[in-house]
Amino acid sequence: MSARVIAILLGGVLPALLLGLTGVFQKLSTNARIGTGPFLIGVGITTAVVGGAFMLLERDVTVGQKSVLYTILFGLVWATAIGCIAIALRRFDGQISQLVPLYNMNTLVAVLIGLVVLAEWRTVDPRKLAVAAVLIVAGGILAARA
Repeated sequence: MSARVIAILLGGVLPALLLGLTGVFQKLSTNARIGTGPFLIGVGITTAVVGGAFMLLERDVTVGQKSVLYTILFGLVWATAIGCIAIALRRFDGQISQLVPLYNMNTLVAVLIGLVVLAEWRTVDPRKLAVAAVLIVAGGILAARA
């Protein structure tokens, strides 16, 4: 199996399945009446344990000053987003089947930043990305109106 196929499976397909499950578990936890703060703390502790397991498996403890800053920013932005989702689910009776397609339009934000800031526009097909973007938006709109 080529490195490209492994990257797509390991970095695309498996995370898609796992992240799909996170939406379900988040809805179940909010239905079981957990506050947003305790929910995020529980996720944080679990993330630390899984991070420790990855360090042991990969035997890589590489850390740099910039990487720490970016990691903290990632955690801040991600935890805030997940907290907002938890509030929408618990306090406003949000439906995970409607919210997930909407918040997964984050793909478009990441693609745009990747194209502009990371100069990935040099190595992608803009027509295919445009079609994908239209489909993502259409799917989000359809799901939100379901």
